[in-house]
Amino acid sequence: MFLIVFNMILRNHLIQWILIAIVFFTLLYLKMKVINLEEKNKLLHEAVIKINSQNKQDIPYTQVYNKQSQLDDIIVIYNRVPKTGSTSFVGVVYDLCKKNKFHSLHINVTNNMHTLTLANQIKFIHNITEWSVLKPAFYHGHIAFLNFEKFGVQQFPIYVNLLRKPLDRFVSYYYFLRYGDNFRPHLIRKKHGDTKSFDECVLLQQADCDPNNMWIQIPFLCGHDPACWEVGNKWALDEAKRNLQKHYLLVGVTEELGDFIQILEFILPRFFKGGHDLFLHNNKSHLRQTTQKIDPQPETVEKIKKSVVWKMENELYNYALAYFHNIKRRLLSASIQDTNQRFMYEKIRPK
Repeated sequence: MFLIVFNMILRNHLIQWILIAIVFFTLLYLKMKVINLEEKNKLLHEAVIKINSQNKQDIPYTQVYNKQSQLDDIIVIYNRVPKTGSTSFVGVVYDLCKKNKFHSLHINVTNNMHTLTLANQIKFIHNITEWSVLKPAFYHGHIAFLNFEKFGVQQFPIYVNLLRKPLDRFVSYYYFLRYGDNFRPHLIRKKHGDTKSFDECVLLQQADCDPNNMWIQIPFLCGHDPACWEVGNKWALDEAKRNLQKHYLLVGVTEELGDFIQILEFILPRFFKGGHDLFLHNNKSHLRQTTQKIDPQPETVEKIKKSVVWKMENELYNYALAYFHNIKRRLLSASIQDTNQRFMYEKIRPK
């Protein structure tokens, strides 16, 4: 009996020691684990400090951005159509660039070509997206729309443009080639000395007033595809409309240039703050006027309007005008509902 009791006591003590040993080694293991994790965390912290130090040395200040400076990474492209009031608009931009702290650059293509070779398209896209020293930037030039998306770049520019009534633009350009303008009055244009009026040109069916020469605003918005520059191509008209909707922040009209600038000031103040007042009060409303221009006779207008190209160009103009008026109504003549419009977030899950 005594032996049985003794064995039970001994067994209980053994179990207790085993439990104590298990607890001890468990705590020791956890302690070693904590020490190990602390050492790894220390090494990781030192590595992060080292990497950050290297980055500060390797990356120029002009290429380091934070959330506050993302507005300074913006690129605006104005692929200006000839004789649409572009000089007046760009004059405002150049007066704003110093005040609003952005760069303005003119795109000058050899022989005044409106499209770039594929190699130059790639080079141009690389230049303006990687040229961080000159950001934010406003680029302008007589160049067709270039779709950055198909080249796989991450940063897309903001496109803006101006269109003009096709016949008005055509007549203005006709006389501009003969008489020049008040912007550079002493520059001799290529048709200098030809005093034939636009009406006489149409009557004689000469090449300079061929309605096919109006094919310019459609290809400028259509882009670099060769089909864009095929006169009378229906796909080009449709593509120009698609690009206007999808890729352009705003397309205004020459006849309402002041409203165009006012809307840009509202939606893109980083560039255009103060632009509308500058346009109205600093003689920027019409920088370039053709020296001599004669409005065509009604019979001449009727002949031009029978052409397929005028009808297509006019369709694009009216499409852009309606789109622009819709934006203008919502911004410049906002209803009480629009003015008080807010948005919020709710039903956020998980809590």
